[in-house]
Amino acid sequence: MVDNTTGEDSEHKLSLRHLTLDDYPDLKSIMDKVYPHLGGAWPEEKFRAQLEAFADGQICIEDHGVVVAVALSVIVDYDKFGDQHTYDEITGDAYLTTHDPKGDVLYGVDVCVSPDYHGMRLGRRLYEARKELCQNLNLKSIVAGGRIPNYEKYAADMSPQAYIERVKRKEIYDPILSFQLSNDFDVKRVLKNYLPEDRESHGYATLLEWNNLYYDPGKAPLIGATRSTARVGCVQWQMRPLRSVEELIQQVEFFVDALSDYQCDLALFPEFFNAPLMGLEQHRTSVDAIKALASFSDEIIDAISKLAVTYNINIIAGSVPVMENDELLNVAYLCRRDGTLDAQYKIHPTPYEARAWTMRGGDKLRVFDTDFGKIGILICYDVEFPELARLQSEHDMQMLFVPFWTDTKNAYLRVRCCAQARAIENECYVAISGSVGNLPKVDGADIQYAQSAVFSPSDFAFPHDAIMAETTPNTEMTLIVDLDLEKLNKLRNEGSVRNFLDRRRDLYRVSWLDEWQKG
Repeated sequence: MVDNTTGEDSEHKLSLRHLTLDDYPDLKSIMDKVYPHLGGAWPEEKFRAQLEAFADGQICIEDHGVVVAVALSVIVDYDKFGDQHTYDEITGDAYLTTHDPKGDVLYGVDVCVSPDYHGMRLGRRLYEARKELCQNLNLKSIVAGGRIPNYEKYAADMSPQAYIERVKRKEIYDPILSFQLSNDFDVKRVLKNYLPEDRESHGYATLLEWNNLYYDPGKAPLIGATRSTARVGCVQWQMRPLRSVEELIQQVEFFVDALSDYQCDLALFPEFFNAPLMGLEQHRTSVDAIKALASFSDEIIDAISKLAVTYNINIIAGSVPVMENDELLNVAYLCRRDGTLDAQYKIHPTPYEARAWTMRGGDKLRVFDTDFGKIGILICYDVEFPELARLQSEHDMQMLFVPFWTDTKNAYLRVRCCAQARAIENECYVAISGSVGNLPKVDGADIQYAQSAVFSPSDFAFPHDAIMAETTPNTEMTLIVDLDLEKLNKLRNEGSVRNFLDRRRDLYRVSWLDEWQKG
């Protein structure tokens, strides 16, 4: 979106375009000037979240390269909020956590023009750009909550309803409401406590709407539409002696074939499911054994990636050891059914992995786009660190997959209990998959304990114990579960408790110190 509106030699050179993260200093300068009584500018991390949630909805006008006016918006499923909502509820405290690509309304988050540019009708240009965006996205309407700052002068003498009627009749001028009415917006109702800190408006706001005359409710993409459900399959893997890599792949293919027959979107294998290959020969030390296992990883992942394409199913290939720059790492590979490959490294090696295998932890955390939703992967011990799943949930993760490998029940329960906590606190589904059986000839892998499961948030729309399904302990089998992603959206806005929305981002936050790695 670029619109050059003045000539090279003019005093002004105005361009309409999308905002970028580099524009934050300009945005901060504008908001500090316009909103001194409302706390000034948002922190940069909030602006970053807005761009990541809905980049196309954040537009600006620049003058000779400097941003002088901005309009921010979000798409919402308006029925989830209705006509009685607050600013923080419908915008996710301006983090745009409420953004729903399948929503029907473009909601106005803010329009802000530098005081130095008042009188140049930049607000009108931004509103016209919003209307164009609404029509291009085939959304039903634009809705916004509008401040009424001049009401402060009349509050002692009239109600907000009476004030609005007089503004409509042009008997009173309000810098915001008068502008919105002139841009074809209609007042639907008065909102109380919409923005409680807005003392000029006494906390009141107008609920405004502009209807898209070209809206087509029957128009929907036939291909590439956002999914509302996902079917996942967990493999509770039997550790057994193997004679070759080919035999391992044959066993993997057996489960992939079975889950594909049930039209699963994804198959999840356990951590170090390839450990039996350490028994192919004798090794002098544990380090030699795990390095020998790592030598098979490229061949294994290449074969599983081909299975994903052949059987039309996404596969999380548990995890395998990998040698990089003479260091051992534990890596989970996402083999998509379109042939693409991604990886999540284990961040926290266990004390045993660090001591016996000299393993190192990865330094990247990701959320992956798939054809059935946004997913995260945390390998075993990593799920016991709540910060990781919290960061992933801030990047719209809907499902978390945890391949694990535990030898005793108390070790298993650490993984299980933490996985359940991650599902509740981040309002997402969590699937865990482990291995069972024994490997008497493999040092450190002589016995396993597992009960694979899929967990949900804990609220009325989900199972009473927040367990979607679970396997029989210590028995080789598969677990197939259908996940309703729409329930997650509803939970975030209408749940008995709303961990995601109610988080006090004004008091605390969890942040990734390095650049976030997008999936």
